[in-house]
Amino acid sequence: MQKRCRATALQKRNCGAAYVASDCLASIWPDWRIAYNPRGNSAAFITNRMANYSDLSLHVRLFLKAYPFSRYTIESGLCAKLSKPLSQSRVALVTTAGLRTPDQRGFDHSNKKGDSTFREIPTAIEAQTLIESHRSYSFDHLGLAADTNLAFPLDRFRELEARGTIGQLNHRHFSFMGSIVGPRMLIEETAPQVARLLREDGVDVAFLTPV
Repeated sequence: MQKRCRATALQKRNCGAAYVASDCLASIWPDWRIAYNPRGNSAAFITNRMANYSDLSLHVRLFLKAYPFSRYTIESGLCAKLSKPLSQSRVALVTTAGLRTPDQRGFDHSNKKGDSTFREIPTAIEAQTLIESHRSYSFDHLGLAADTNLAFPLDRFRELEARGTIGQLNHRHFSFMGSIVGPRMLIEETAPQVARLLREDGVDVAFLTPV
């Protein structure tokens, strides 16, 4: 491990080592922390706080200000209570990260209202072979490219299954693409369709990762 960090403010993304001591990093950039990427054998710098409204571009802030959220209000209290221990439950992942398998078609970026369709993701797939086709430019896509588990934690849930923390993973999971500005089809058609499929599969817990 490198004892001294020689990075300057212009070298935030490459400190010349696979690991940089966090105390050294904090002394230079108190708002940053290190994340080790074993696949690339390199270090990546990520912020230690969530983005807030003031971090967004003017275009995105104007969109959020004008968006008619109240038009698509959904009844509250729709979550069901878990009727069995988590260690006996069947779990499925549902993401809006726009992920798909290599043989599936990408999500439609030309649809101005947003593509409300979904893709089935088999549980046996290698997470890093999934392709991200999210259309939003409001977040940095590099994180997902480095590790799909950030938005679709399939490997982490396999570990939970192996430890007995959850009963078992469902044989399939579901992926939508976020950034749907006209969600009526999602609310009335495709989301209920996925809910029916999950119920048919006997899923007890759906773990949602909104992106």
